[in-house]
Parts: sequence; C-alpha cells; structure tokens
Amino acid sequence: MPTLVRSYVTCQDLVRSASLIDIATGLVAVWALRVAIRTIRKKSRTTKLRGPKSTSLLFGVGKELFESPDSGAMFEAWSKEYGVVYEIPMICGQKRIILCDPKAAAYLFARDTWSYVGIPGFKAVIARRVGKGLNWAEGESHRRQRRSIAPSFNSTAIRKLSPTIHQTVDRLKAAWQASIDVNGGESVVLDVTKCLVILFSLDSFGSAGFSYDFGSLDGKPNSMISVLDAFGALSPRTLLDNVVSLLSFIFPMAMNVPTWRNKMLDKLREQMSEICEMLVDNATKERGSTSNEQVSTIACRSMKAEDEGSGKRIVREEVLAQLSTLIFASYETTAITMTWALVELARHPNIQTKLREELSSFGREPLYDELTTGLPYLDAIVQETLRLHPAVPELIRQADEDDIIPLSEPVRAKSGEVIDSIAVERGTVFVISTSYMNRSEAIWGPDAKVFRPDRWIEADGVTKKAQEVKGHRHLFSFGDGPRSCIGKLFAVAEVKTVLSVVVKNFVLEMRDGPDTKVEITRGLTLRPKVAGEAGIKVPLRVRQYRG
Repeated sequence: MPTLVRSYVTCQDLVRSASLIDIATGLVAVWALRVAIRTIRKKSRTTKLRGPKSTSLLFGVGKELFESPDSGAMFEAWSKEYGVVYEIPMICGQKRIILCDPKAAAYLFARDTWSYVGIPGFKAVIARRVGKGLNWAEGESHRRQRRSIAPSFNSTAIRKLSPTIHQTVDRLKAAWQASIDVNGGESVVLDVTKCLVILFSLDSFGSAGFSYDFGSLDGKPNSMISVLDAFGALSPRTLLDNVVSLLSFIFPMAMNVPTWRNKMLDKLREQMSEICEMLVDNATKERGSTSNEQVSTIACRSMKAEDEGSGKRIVREEVLAQLSTLIFASYETTAITMTWALVELARHPNIQTKLREELSSFGREPLYDELTTGLPYLDAIVQETLRLHPAVPELIRQADEDDIIPLSEPVRAKSGEVIDSIAVERGTVFVISTSYMNRSEAIWGPDAKVFRPDRWIEADGVTKKAQEVKGHRHLFSFGDGPRSCIGKLFAVAEVKTVLSVVVKNFVLEMRDGPDTKVEITRGLTLRPKVAGEAGIKVPLRVRQYRG
C-alpha cells in the first residue's frame, strides 16, 4: 500500500509541474489507448442511435455544450431532428444518450442509485469538493444517509424552523431600508446577487440549520465569504479552465492542474471543512444541553441520527460532507432561484403588482402552512421561476446493469428501424437536461420560454405532456426519484418568505429599464448577470412601497 500511495503522489506532482502541452499530449495518448481498447472489446449491446456529428476530435460536442449559455436550447434543437432520444459524441470518443422523453426519464429516475448511478469522474469531483456525502453515495449507503437526515427536511421540521427564517428576512428588509435611507430615502441600486440575496441565503441556512450566525448581512468578516466573493467577481473562464473542467469528469487527476479555478475551489473546500467541523462540535454541545423534543437544527438532527435507526450509524465524515453539501446548495442553488425571481418581478411590473395585491389582501405575515397553500399567486411565481430557471441544467447518470428503457413515442434508430424502447449496456451514460424538460415547446407549449405564472393557476395551464413529467410539481428542477433534492421544501420556504416580505414592502425595477438584457454566466454554477456588468452582478433599483 505505501508503494501505491507514493506512486499516486508522484503522479500528482507530475501533473502539477507539467505544461499545458505535456498534459494535452498525455491525455490524447490516454484517449488513443481508450479508443484502441474499445475497438477490440465485444460489440456494445446498447441501441445505436442517431445524433449530431462530432465537431472536435478530442471533445466531440462537449466543448460547445460546456460553453453554451443555454445547453437546453441545443438539446431541444437536436430533439427536433433526431427524436426524444439520441446520442451525442463527447470527450475522448465517449458517447452519451440524451433522454428528452418524460417516460424514459421517469423510468431512469425511479431506479436511481441502484440500476443508475453517478459517473465515476463526477463522483470524484464531488468527493474532492464537498466530501463523500449524500450527493456522492449510491445504493444502500445513499439510502442510509438519506434516511438519517430526512427528518431534518420534512414539513414538521421546516415549520419549526420557519420563525428563524423569517427573522433573517426581517434583517434583509432592514438592510434594504437602511440602504434606501442612506441614499436619501427615495431609492437605491442594489446588487441583489452578491450583497443581499446570497448573503441572506447563508445567514438563513446558518441560523435555521446550525444555530450559527455567519453575520453576512451585518458585514462580519468571514474567510469562507471571502472565497465565495472571489467567485462572484470571477472573470470569464480561460481556455485552460474550460478544458481542465471538461477533462476532470473523465480524468479526475485533471483536478490537480493548478488553474485559478481549481486553486479557488481547494481554498473553498478548506474553509468549508473548518466551518463544518465547528458546526458539528456546536451541535454536539447543543445535543448535550437540549432534550430530544427541543432538538431542531439540521446539524443537531444529523448528529442525533447517529444514535438511532438500524444500528448503522451515519459517521462523522458523512455528517461533515452533508453539511458542506447543504451550505454549498444554500449559497448557490437557492440563492440563484431567489435572484431569478427578483429579476423576473423587476422585468414584469404587472406580475409584481398582482403579487403585491395578493400579499396586501392577506394582511399579516403568513405562517409556514399559509405560505405553502394559502397564497396561490406567490406559489405560481415560485413554480414558474423554478421551471424557467433551473439551477442545475443537466443530470447525468450511468447504467450499472444492462436494461431496457421504454419510450413514450417511437424514434428512428441509427439502423433506420423504428423503435419504442432502447437497450442499454452497463456503463452507458445518460443525460437528462433539466433546462430542456422544463421549457421545451414540445412539452410546455408555444409559450414555454415565456415567464407566465398564470399557467400554474389556469385549468389547462400545465399541458398534458408536461403532466407526464414525474418530478416535483411536473418539474425536474429538484431532480426526481431517490436522488431528488432532499432540501426542496426548505428551499421553497426560503424563497417564498423572501418574496412575501420584499414585494410587500418594496418596489423592484431593473436599473436600466424592463428591457435590460440578462445573461447566464458561470460562478460556481450557472447564474444570471446583467449584460455589460463586471463579474456576476444583478443591479436592481429598489424603492420603498408606500401604498
């Protein structure tokens, strides 16, 4: 074993010291070897499908997809030409099957973590960045980890945490009002992405989840915030960043190439680990001084799960990985959804006014159950934001056994045969595009690209085809099946609480008018930014609503 360790460390040192040409040459050689091995293997039993031709000898169509601001549009264009299932060429001669069919996607998701699993390269990235928690685990390990923390995210738990969420929203409201007052009392331009919404997400999840105050809204110094802010000011990726990011999914050792992005991600992991260690220690102390009935924070519940259940306890390493994953999700995915919701309300003053009327007619601040079911237009706006702007654009899985996947409509295979199912061999990689499924005209109708919350209220607003999508509320924004996002109820509660307070008390406008161009760019994940702004910024003009 020591010899293997030394060999691995030596390989890491070689990667770090190699030039870009050396790395590219080595990877091309590995690719050539892989191709040679594939040619002498037995013929694949996976159904041969039609699809777009490769545009790059090394990357297939992967580079275009990776750099595209809207990969869903590319998948939609290909589906119109090749049908609801097709294959695309990817890096190093690999093929991926694209499922644009709700029936096929539902079949795959229902068997997730067992028959279909994460691809090895992606799992290696997850392990390196946030640890071997729920997003990394498969099969029995995944079921055990999910069961251990599920009580932290059910309706009962979130109902108990909702007052804490609301307290943080009140601090957000006070921060906005203070900024307006300092600016003369009329209005102020605020970067809702960096300065407020993302900082709120951290403070809210820190307080509700861990009884820990990050102090983001109060401007407290925090080493993790500094690293996260660096991503907020991220300039466009270099060619090296893009190439290394692509290659890391096939060759995990590429994560050791010292690009700026990789170094920042390593710093972020270090800061996350330090904070999560502290959170676990705090949770251990809280458990010791609090009765079981009073345990409410997510950290405490996760630690409490170690003592219960089947005897297979969730270990400390897994708890740390869960907390890192949850903090990351709070910072990125929930904050992205909030930002998009505020942008859409600023772009559509009539929709904003209609929501304000619903909130004003309700009167007092709604409780958790009232936020869930008592404000239909608020619910429709959140649903439409999740539909049009999913935080995770694609979900990738690999078959762990041979299988037959049914289709809802026939397609023409590469041989010319018309088929209504596809045979897949173990190792076949699939992509389900959340962006495509959520806003495809074939599924959602001709206004699929339009922000129209009323579709969630009208009797026939959700098309019959969209109703075939088995995800949360006919969307794949939270995934589906055993791997669906465990924190979706918490995330929706946060977004609804923010919108209910903000829209009732403030008027939101795009700084440069409702026709301001908003682009999609990459921070840690895909995020909105106003065209022409440096970094990742969404400046909105905010003024107090005076009735």
